[in-house]
Amino acid sequence: MLITTGDHESPAAVRRAQELAQLARVPYIPRSGTSLARLAERHGDSDILVVLEQGARLHRTGRETMTFHPSMAFVRAKRLFKGENDAMLDAAGVVPGDVIIDGTAGLGADAMIFSIAAGADGKVLALEDSLPLWALLYEGLKHYTSGLPAFDEALRRIEPVHTNHLDALRAMPDKSADIVYFDPMFRDPITESSSISPLRAFANPNQLDPEAVKEACRVARKAVVLKEKRGSSEFDRLGFQAINRSHTKIAYGVISLDPKR
Repeated sequence: MLITTGDHESPAAVRRAQELAQLARVPYIPRSGTSLARLAERHGDSDILVVLEQGARLHRTGRETMTFHPSMAFVRAKRLFKGENDAMLDAAGVVPGDVIIDGTAGLGADAMIFSIAAGADGKVLALEDSLPLWALLYEGLKHYTSGLPAFDEALRRIEPVHTNHLDALRAMPDKSADIVYFDPMFRDPITESSSISPLRAFANPNQLDPEAVKEACRVARKAVVLKEKRGSSEFDRLGFQAINRSHTKIAYGVISLDPKR
């Protein structure tokens, strides 16, 4: 992966691009008016993260460009701020102050909702093992501005970590988080929306490993939660109790670890 800026190389964008390249341990390449296709050819890398003055874009040669955006998470967030419920939060039993591990962060949509619910006293770790996705997530969480201060504050509180979730969970102490959450990429997509379709090119397509669930149950104090298609065989395969909702194609499965729930 390469990191560069847009055609307008403002000092702020250059500084952010250089800092992110250092964190990601990848080259920062000055744009200098060069096309992205030429940069990819010149440096032998088809993945290029472009840091802009107000955002970031992820390019892969021959694929649709992906821009960081909260998408439906922003709609869900506004409902939460109005006092409405969220099915994911209800399934997980989140309360303010919870420590939550999102093991398959992607572009952080669910982590954003968890961060709102956990509040300033809580903590959300967003784990992502795809380096390009992690870089786009990191930049977006740090700099995206929605115009809704409470939502932006929730984004800034999320800690994006570039790691494989199984490796990360194995290194964590027993009962060191309240909730561990998984949203693996669906093998049979429900829709190919503008936000999901380009993400599939970068995301880990593998099924969730039972070993990851075992480690999650060791690390979590309250619950392990899995998001899948309604009727998915993954719930039975991995030992989750499915919570089906008749009005949606999405379901959540829960392994409850708290006898009080």
